Amino acid sequence: MAYYIKEKEDYKVSTDPGELDLAVIHKYLSGESYWAEGIPLETVEKALSNSLCFGLYKSNKQIGFARLVTDKATFAYLADVFILEEHRGKGLSKWLIEVIQSHPELQGLRRWMLMTRDAQGLYEQFGWTVLDEDARLRSMQRHFKEVYRKMSNE
Repeated sequence: MAYYIKEKEDYKVSTDPGELDLAVIHKYLSGESYWAEGIPLETVEKALSNSLCFGLYKSNKQIGFARLVTDKATFAYLADVFILEEHRGKGLSKWLIEVIQSHPELQGLRRWMLMTRDAQGLYEQFGWTVLDEDARLRSMQRHFKEVYRKMSNE
């Protein structure tokens, strides 16, 4: 299987799951993100194995991440996007989004979606719009906010 790899200066984005650093990803998601606080390691492992993952590396050390839940034909949901704090401010999040959106297997998708409370400006630069502006659509969800906390208490 051929993996999608893009390089720029000392940085690399790769879809090779063998390069992912599960410890870095879990540490960020469970302890630093607002959207997956407390997520169990097993849940992260399952999410990664069932998604198209994009690892961002500097000198082969993971410094960023994003994953897509997609059928590669009609729809993609972008999730868990992050750049480690010490690597922010270098345009890496923009480059990561560019690389993801240019992936050859993701061309022609009818809809891309994501949820963010603080990075709308980043995504708007790449053609994303706020869903609520489309009066034909209504955002709906089933949200189990405490699921990670409950899982860790079992």
